[in-house]
Amino acid sequence: MSGGARRDRKAPARGGSDPAGPSTAALVERMLGLSVDERAELLRGLSARQQRSLNDAWFLWAHPGQLAPPGDWRVWLIRAGRGFGKTRAGAEWVSEIARSMPGARIALVGATIDDVRRVMIEGESGLVSVARSDEPVDYRQTAGEIVFASGARAAIFSAANPEALRGPEHHAAWCDELAKWRYGDAAWDNLMLGMRLGDTPRVLVTTTPRPIALMRRVMALGGLVQTVGRTQDNPHLPDTFIAALEEAYGGTRLARQEIAGELIEEAEGALWRRAQFDACRVTAPPALVRTIVAVDPPAGTDSGQGDACGIVAVALGRDGRGYVLEDASVSGLSPEGWAQAVAACAARHGADLVIAEKNQGGKMVESVLLAADAGLPLRLVHAGEGKVARAEPVSILYERDRVSHVGAFPELETELCGLVVGGGYQGPGRSPDRADALVWALGELLIAKRRNARVRAT
Repeated sequence: MSGGARRDRKAPARGGSDPAGPSTAALVERMLGLSVDERAELLRGLSARQQRSLNDAWFLWAHPGQLAPPGDWRVWLIRAGRGFGKTRAGAEWVSEIARSMPGARIALVGATIDDVRRVMIEGESGLVSVARSDEPVDYRQTAGEIVFASGARAAIFSAANPEALRGPEHHAAWCDELAKWRYGDAAWDNLMLGMRLGDTPRVLVTTTPRPIALMRRVMALGGLVQTVGRTQDNPHLPDTFIAALEEAYGGTRLARQEIAGELIEEAEGALWRRAQFDACRVTAPPALVRTIVAVDPPAGTDSGQGDACGIVAVALGRDGRGYVLEDASVSGLSPEGWAQAVAACAARHGADLVIAEKNQGGKMVESVLLAADAGLPLRLVHAGEGKVARAEPVSILYERDRVSHVGAFPELETELCGLVVGGGYQGPGRSPDRADALVWALGELLIAKRRNARVRAT
């Protein structure tokens, strides 16, 4: 099923009988032909009963991409541009599950708890707003749940806290903005392991796409039904809004991703391309002469809630090439936890040097690393320029076929592909921590070494 075909703005989607009577259908048709100001004036003139009837007649308002597909599916992915109507589709789908399955247990999963509350529940198209006038919902914000008139319950979860999804069981789940999930793989896995209530547990995913590993995993699932759509496919958006979007963003990469809903595998101007990694992949390195482990400490150094701690091991082969040996990066650990991960990686590879960026923690970075291993061959480095500026000369090493990857490192490689010429980052997460660690390591191994040799020669 696809929301790709543009609907006539004066022909609302229909399905089934009209519980509100022919007058509601006629009113919807009339409204679709009006300007935004004219619609607002018409709505103000309706009685409270008419307004409730209009709100309840969802199937009259819905365009094809917002209606649940038929058939025996387990996951329905709505991958579409902003303004397509993904949130309304999700809220109406959950409401129908609650209506038809009294006592159902439903999971509401967003990037953060605030996103769930602000968009999925309290938003203009959220669960509270779409509730029918004869089916009020009890939103228990403190308890983190919604209780529907049927007795069904929807619990709130954050993908940033995947452990909360370990254990609860559900009949259905609505996952919003999957491409923004910080610890997406863990949250998704824990959720899916709990989808075991009822005969046909189902999951709806609504998201604007980004080329992250979890998106690819979901899109490759067996039994997946996918709706792909554009912002323009929503017939309820004003023509002036659509025209302004096309004038401002038409033909740009942003438009293709955020408006057309395309999954763009390669960022425009990316310093790395996925084909480079496939071309330089090997199963084993030759004899090695020097090994370096580089660390990009998380920004939140005082708790386990900071960014990932980038930890990457590289080595210089006797053939003069650099070899990426391991991506040992960790997430959600305390300073003591990620320091132990660094020490373990250094021990596994017999590292000659451990480089740690000190911008985010200064002396604390040094103290926790040496506490994990007092004999660590540690050197602290200060980043005087941005991550992308540091990455550019390292990307040239790949272009000149100076680097090999010993095996596959999907998360690291995805971050590298998100680094863009000119200083931008368009990959997963807030910061390319894994990629930055690799840049520090290969820069020291192949660039600083060459620079120092030239200095000695003069």
